[in-house]
Amino acid sequence: MSRPFLIQLAHDSINEVFQAKNTINKTALLQQYPPLKESIPMTLKIFVDGELYGYYEDVAKKTLIDNIIVGAKIAAFEDENSEPLTLSEYLEAEIELTLQTPEGIISHRA
Repeated sequence: MSRPFLIQLAHDSINEVFQAKNTINKTALLQQYPPLKESIPMTLKIFVDGELYGYYEDVAKKTLIDNIIVGAKIAAFEDENSEPLTLSEYLEAEIELTLQTPEGIISHRA
């Protein structure tokens, strides 16, 4: 089953840390998906075994693409309530992304 695009972007961001190399082409993504340039309040949560593991929230200070990329890494590796995510935990993890758009709240978990 494929993941929704923004959730996949969050997973790819975490995967960059495990691979120790940048693989996300922000310029190409911004050209293909201009809404990623918008500043939208969002929260990103990481769940491992159904339990909240990491959390990130921004009130629209950054662009959506930066929020997702940075937020996923902060939630995975810098949340003060959890140890840094291990590779085995990551392989079982689910990410929940909630956006507060002008049209209403959009939330998805995968």
